[in-house]
Amino acid sequence: MKSNPSSFPATRRLAMAAMAALALTSTAALAEVKAKIGHAMPETHPQAAAMNKFAELASTYTKGNVKIQAYHSAVLGSDEKQLQAVQAGTQELYIGTLAPLSTRVKEVQVWDLPFMFQNTREVYAVLDGASSKKIFEKIEPAGLVGLTWTGMGFRNLSNSKRSVTKLEDVNGLKIRVMANPVALDTWKTIGANAVPMAFAEVFPALEIKALDGQENPLLHMYANKMQEVQKFISVTNHVYTPVALVASKKFWDTLSPDDKAGVQKAAVEAGLLQRKLLDEGDADVIAKFKAAGVTINTVSPAELARIQEKVKPTVAKFSPIIGEDFVKGFYAEIEKARAAK
Repeated sequence: MKSNPSSFPATRRLAMAAMAALALTSTAALAEVKAKIGHAMPETHPQAAAMNKFAELASTYTKGNVKIQAYHSAVLGSDEKQLQAVQAGTQELYIGTLAPLSTRVKEVQVWDLPFMFQNTREVYAVLDGASSKKIFEKIEPAGLVGLTWTGMGFRNLSNSKRSVTKLEDVNGLKIRVMANPVALDTWKTIGANAVPMAFAEVFPALEIKALDGQENPLLHMYANKMQEVQKFISVTNHVYTPVALVASKKFWDTLSPDDKAGVQKAAVEAGLLQRKLLDEGDADVIAKFKAAGVTINTVSPAELARIQEKVKPTVAKFSPIIGEDFVKGFYAEIEKARAAK
């Protein structure tokens, strides 16, 4: 039986088409994934250095498959806008406060309860503990995947009017606080005129005296040039502000298991670097504030005890809202870390 010569071109075309399809599939499998991570801190802040390291490590651990670009100084928008973008899948990654989610995920508010921690060792134990993992589980339905918790530092009070060394010194000060109900209630309870405001608006408001003060971690204050508009800082360590590195679930679901593992590993290591840089920077920045003419005050243990007593109603008020069992578990983790000295 003779072969039909006209059948060869068709066979050859089918073979070439199959090879082309295979090549396209292979190329797609090896395609470079590009992603953005945004945050509010300027390039001089330890978080910026940590996020640059995160981008570098993610590329290394995914063998070049995932390329992340870090965007500092809120160029991608406020914390709230970036969180919304990550939820929608228009931004891949974000690091910052989860406070904008506090009305939907009540457990986030636990970090706003005042005067819980004595030192960063206790904080880090809780950041790596069961309660923090539970918060990550709670944000999943919002389209977010929690990768790691890291630090932003203990919050302290600054103002342009007077030294604050006792409870009464706070009376009447117009203080910017984060837009969450626990923080607002805390500062109102101790006598301040508490004003919620996006952080991007704070410096100009302080500059024109529309605000007297604000409260933030020391490094955060210095990186954002608070020394130019604030003359008094009181080291109160009233609240520890953690930040979370989260991914858009839409983005996360596109990654292979190996790439997910690589990005996760990079996130954890970058978070640990951020904690280290923050710890090293606090002592240094106090000297810088003093050199810039800022008066640094400490609050005595006895006075802090008075303030703690004053804010007990705030803790009692919000514990049921956050979840009594969750709050008890959170405090139990702190006590366990404290006992492990």
